[in-house]
Amino acid sequence: MAEQSCLVTNDWICGEYLRSRSQELTEATVQHIGITAVSVLIGLAVAFPLALLARRGPRFAAPVLGLTTVLYTVPSLAMFSLLLPVFGLSAALVVTGLVLYSLTILVRNILAGLAAVPQEAKDAARGMGYGPGRLLWEVELPLALPAVMAGLRIATVSTVALTTVGSLVGKGGLGNLIEDALPSFFKAQVLAASVLCVVLAVVADLLLLGLQRLLTPWTRISGAAEAAPAKTDAGPPAPATVKAG
Repeated sequence: MAEQSCLVTNDWICGEYLRSRSQELTEATVQHIGITAVSVLIGLAVAFPLALLARRGPRFAAPVLGLTTVLYTVPSLAMFSLLLPVFGLSAALVVTGLVLYSLTILVRNILAGLAAVPQEAKDAARGMGYGPGRLLWEVELPLALPAVMAGLRIATVSTVALTTVGSLVGKGGLGNLIEDALPSFFKAQVLAASVLCVVLAVVADLLLLGLQRLLTPWTRISGAAEAAPAKTDAGPPAPATVKAG
């Protein structure tokens, strides 16, 4: 008797599914990457001025941090329902929701990075005639980059996962495949889409980590200096001193 196809037996691992649905998987992956990238970039563009506003003092920090935190706690189904009358069933609905979810992570990390800039570095820049704008772009932001990039990595990985929720309106990338497969419990499709989501998150995190190392070479130098073992060789004896008689 001929061996049954893995599609017929509904196996979790099915090479035939990957071959026959490769175009469908590719299109869903491309949509997932596009929605994630656009959401994170817009989120960063919105979070940066909000962080600058929040660091002006408690009067601004409290409402900014409070609002972004509240937005992060809103369930995705409720968020999309609230945005639906404005954007309709479109990719803009999903992107807007993902941008709002990313703000609490990005704003807090940008604030933390700027707050960690040594006061001596800012004082030295002011002493050299740097104005507020030049001080921000040429001194504070470069020194805050490690914290900013850490927040960007967290926000990106989180957005990769949350993008699947966009399947509620048919704009969820790989989430569309998962939702389509659940009613019939199509194991191969559920597993393939889920694994691709994990792979996208890991690859995005590694790419951003590489970008962070490229943009902050001084962190590698300082890390290497700290990791270097101390010399145990005492070296040649110091010359004896002769006291004048």
